[in-house]
Amino acid sequence: MTDDITSGRARRMFSVGKLTTAVGGSYLWQALKRPFQSESRHETTLLETHIRNAERLVAGSTELRGAFMKLSQLLSMRRDLLPAEALEVLSVVQSSAPPMPWERVREVLTAELGGPPDTKFRRFEPEAFAAASLGQVHRAELPSGERVAVKVQYPGVAATVQQDLRNVKALVRIFAGIARDAMRQDVNPEEVAAELEARLHEELDYRLEARNLIRFRALLADDREIMIPRVVPELSTGRVLTMGFLDGYPIQEVMAPGVDQELKDWVGVKLFRLLWRQLFEFGVLHTDPHPGNYLVTHHPRLGILDFGAVREFEPAIRAGYLQLARGLLAADDAAIGAACVALGFVKDDPAPLVAIMRIVCEPLLVDAPFDPRTYDLMARGTQVTQVAVHNRLYRSPVHHVFLLRALLGLDAYLKAFGTVRNWHRIFREVVDAVPAMS
Repeated sequence: MTDDITSGRARRMFSVGKLTTAVGGSYLWQALKRPFQSESRHETTLLETHIRNAERLVAGSTELRGAFMKLSQLLSMRRDLLPAEALEVLSVVQSSAPPMPWERVREVLTAELGGPPDTKFRRFEPEAFAAASLGQVHRAELPSGERVAVKVQYPGVAATVQQDLRNVKALVRIFAGIARDAMRQDVNPEEVAAELEARLHEELDYRLEARNLIRFRALLADDREIMIPRVVPELSTGRVLTMGFLDGYPIQEVMAPGVDQELKDWVGVKLFRLLWRQLFEFGVLHTDPHPGNYLVTHHPRLGILDFGAVREFEPAIRAGYLQLARGLLAADDAAIGAACVALGFVKDDPAPLVAIMRIVCEPLLVDAPFDPRTYDLMARGTQVTQVAVHNRLYRSPVHHVFLLRALLGLDAYLKAFGTVRNWHRIFREVVDAVPAMS
């Protein structure tokens, strides 16, 4: 698997070059046909082109893996670059990948930890129990007998980063141009590319993930219903992360038919409160809602496993979201509009954004039990696009991209659990508990 990543750079360049040419050529052909099409036909064929290009990205990610796969996953969060239908296709870019051979794992561990694994661990399972786009995870035991999980980065992934970034930047420029012309989105391709690069470098540095683990353990120390692994610093480096092993049921099993509804409801409400507390109280958010990142115990307790994708919100941004939440709860359009301007969604008249916020925040505004399964995300997305196109350009700031990813994950979980609650009142409780910001 890793030989495919580290070797054949010319092959990688050729493959992505073909992909970029195919994507750019498809939009050029669409532009050439535009004068000869009706408005409705143009919209239909443009959507078909978006979907076909999303399929091309999925195929390219499957072939190239490594950094390109991770970049494609990050691109699938950019709802300002592609319509919802195309992003739905792109979202199938999975983080799973074939594991690397034990010999390569042993080489990385020996180089990073200063000795072979049998001298650092009492026991180390050669077979990985989880494998993703950038690395894989093994069960092991410390000399003390404590069970741990050891995350090992694929050798050679970092070597492909700059090349893959250059290729993805070319794709971003194409998508950004189409987004401006067809979706009326004010997209800065350099800003998008810089954000993708920053996030990728963060996920490649396991020392940063270790700091995130330590930080979240401290932030959530008062919540005995949350489990976060402890870091074993003496066995952790930039490419190896050793942490305590958490026992529990994968969250997918909680979603299954026949599981007690009370447990499903507990997990749903816990995830809901946790997300908003991170944003409003801590200003730091776990932004990867992948099911493989969560465990549930029979106590019940919620375990969070992977902290490679964490976004920090500057005090001004956190204050803007808190102002937005309080404006929504008070039905204060002036406060909602001021928050939208402060958060960088619009520069001038915020009225279209106020309308959009009322559409997307409907479950939080209804002071009654609300079934998340009745909330049609695709239909709301169409409404939002219509408001944006018929009123003015508006921007999707970087901070919103990562919050949206977390919110989409939460929406999917609540639908899967079928948890009916008065989400308005729970949201109000969380917001009211946040101290006033100076």
